[in-house]
Amino acid sequence: MKILRRFTLGIALLGLTGAVTAVESDDPIKLALNEWTGQHITTYIAGEALKRLGYNVEYVTAGYYPQMDALPDNSITATLEIWSSNIGENYQRALDTGKVEELGELGLKPRETWMYPAYMEAQCPGLPDWKALNACAEVFATADTFPKGRFLDYPAEWGTTNVDRINALNMNFVSQPAGSEGAMLAELKRAVAKQEPLVLQFWEPHWFHAMQEMKPVELPPYEVGCHDDPSWGINPDATYDCDWDDSAHIDKVGWIGLRDKWPGAHKFLSNYTLNNATQQVLMRQVDVDGEDVVEVVKAWLDANESTWKAWSM
Repeated sequence: MKILRRFTLGIALLGLTGAVTAVESDDPIKLALNEWTGQHITTYIAGEALKRLGYNVEYVTAGYYPQMDALPDNSITATLEIWSSNIGENYQRALDTGKVEELGELGLKPRETWMYPAYMEAQCPGLPDWKALNACAEVFATADTFPKGRFLDYPAEWGTTNVDRINALNMNFVSQPAGSEGAMLAELKRAVAKQEPLVLQFWEPHWFHAMQEMKPVELPPYEVGCHDDPSWGINPDATYDCDWDDSAHIDKVGWIGLRDKWPGAHKFLSNYTLNNATQQVLMRQVDVDGEDVVEVVKAWLDANESTWKAWSM
C-alpha cells in the first residue's frame, strides 16, 4: 500500500509539474538555516518549492561552522549558501569524510571586504586607501579602543581572519565582533543616520547597498598565497597581509545519501540557482519592510512557477 500511495502521488505530481515522477521517501529532507537573512531566503525558496513538489521538508537551525559536522550523518541533509571565502577548513574536512558532496554553485556573486559609508571620506581624507584609514584610526576610536580605531567585525562564529589581517598589516585598529547580523545592521543603520564614523566587514549581495553607498577599503590586493604563505606580501612574518579573496563563490552541499534516497530532490537542489537581484529584493522586503520571510518566499514562488519548476526537470 505504501508503494502504491507513492506511485499515485507521483502520477499526480507529474500532471501538476511535468517534472517529478515520484516522491521517493516520506522522510524529512532537513535544510540548514544559518544566521543571516539572505541564507534564510535561499533556503526557504528551495524548501517551500520542494514542499509544493510533495516532499517532506524540515528546517534545522544550525551554526555556519558546526553544520559541516552535521552533514555526514544526515542530521542536516543539505545547506545551500556556503561562502568559499569564509567557511575555512571545516568545508574540506566535511568533503573528506566521503559522506558529503557538492551540489554546485548557487549563482550569487559575492564580495566580502572592509567597507565604510561614503560620507567617511570627508572625515578621513585619503580613503579608500588602507594606509589613510590607518593614519586616521583615532577618528574611528571608541572609549574601549582609544587610541586605536574600532573595526566592526563579523559575528565571531562567522570566522576571525580579520584579527590576523589587522595584525599582519600593523593596523591601529581593534576587531570587535558583532553579536549577530541583526546587531551589525542596527549599528550600521544608526551610524549612517547620524553620519558617525564606522568601518566594518561587510558583504554583497545585501539590501543595504540600495539605501547607502558603501565603499570598499583598498587593502593590498589578494593573490594566491597571501592567506597561507607568510613569505608573500608586505609582512614576511605573517599571513593575511592582503584583502579578502575576490574570487569567492557560493556553493550548495548535501549529505551523500540525498542522491539515492531522494533523487528528484537531489536533481532539484543541484539545478537550483539564485541571483543577487532576486535575493536583494526579497531581503529588503524582510529586513526593511518587516514582512515575514516565509510569506515573502511563497509570494515569489507563486509569481515564478516556471522558474522553480524548471529546477526539477
